[in-house]
Amino acid sequence: MQLAFAPELKAFRAEAADWLDDQLSGPFKALRGRTSQMDMVEERRAWEAALGAARWSVVGWPEQWGGRGASIAQQVIFAEEYARAKAPPRVGHLGVELLGPTLLALGSEEQKTRFLPDIAHGRAIWCQGYSEPGAGSDLANVKTKARLESHRYIIDGQKIWTSMGMIADWCFVVARTEPGSVGNKGLSFLLVPMDQAGVTPRPIRQMTGEAEFAEVFFDGAEALAIDRIGAEGDGWKVAMALLGFERGVSTLAQQMHFRNELDDIIAAAKANGKAIDPLIRQRIAHAHAGLKIMRYSSLRMLSDEAGLSGAAYSYKLYWSQWHKALGELAMDVLGQSGEIGISEERFDALTSMYLMSRSDTIYAGTDQIQRNIISERGLGLPREPRGQ
Repeated sequence: MQLAFAPELKAFRAEAADWLDDQLSGPFKALRGRTSQMDMVEERRAWEAALGAARWSVVGWPEQWGGRGASIAQQVIFAEEYARAKAPPRVGHLGVELLGPTLLALGSEEQKTRFLPDIAHGRAIWCQGYSEPGAGSDLANVKTKARLESHRYIIDGQKIWTSMGMIADWCFVVARTEPGSVGNKGLSFLLVPMDQAGVTPRPIRQMTGEAEFAEVFFDGAEALAIDRIGAEGDGWKVAMALLGFERGVSTLAQQMHFRNELDDIIAAAKANGKAIDPLIRQRIAHAHAGLKIMRYSSLRMLSDEAGLSGAAYSYKLYWSQWHKALGELAMDVLGQSGEIGISEERFDALTSMYLMSRSDTIYAGTDQIQRNIISERGLGLPREPRGQ
């Protein structure tokens, strides 16, 4: 694992830094430092398009599909410079970081041609149709059904906690296509357009005052059979492959936001005098060390030539616990000022981060599920029989 960058990468870093600074000091100045994903939606779509036009949107993708064919080191550098420039969270991240790599690995050439350019150039925003009211961490319990009629699937069911569901153009949906099947059998992975009569997204208002999530109802919604990734019944395999990318390069974008949050906490502690408190200083140092551990863990995962290995199993559990503690640190630093909203429905960025971090240990697999994954898949331990 390489922990330092070769000198010849300095030019790449300078190019990325200069472009980001030019854009965020000029046409996209209003987006610099924004933390919400759901405000200024049109400006954010324009930002996605600008990233795509300059081939910064998907730097690790092959040039054929709008990327730069960037090495892992270059992808890390771009993520660092994106954070340093205080660029906004990507509204296109589910397409860029999850669906796109899945299509590159498992999609047909026709599917790549149809979908990858729109993702790379910010023309299509995607959301993820995995969780349901009765199938959260237990994804294999999905009840949403899809039946094949001629050249199309007819979909009925409900998804919940759908990030970007209110603004997305497309949704990748795990649905049960084999009647009577149970568990992870009989599932298929479908690409579904959101702009149709059979799809109804409804916002879920969060305690932060925002509505990043939605519940999505499918009532006779349609998806073309040619827009199924993999064979019918292979949906679980495709879904798990996609989650592997969630533990991969996408972690770099996550860490850049964590770095900015920690920097904001340090600035607040210096401004209100909490920085002289030895316990606060110790917790800040601990948070800094934890962020470094995450970075090295990601580099270890991404440097593994055999692909994501057992090292990836612990990543989600680690960062969710770390981020939850960071939220608590933020509130202790802010004191009473952190409990006062800046408007009727909104708190400031650090308070919103604290409130949102409460969910980190639940979504994308609860901490309990993550420990099961580590024990069963990572360590090869036997499952405990039910009822014991």
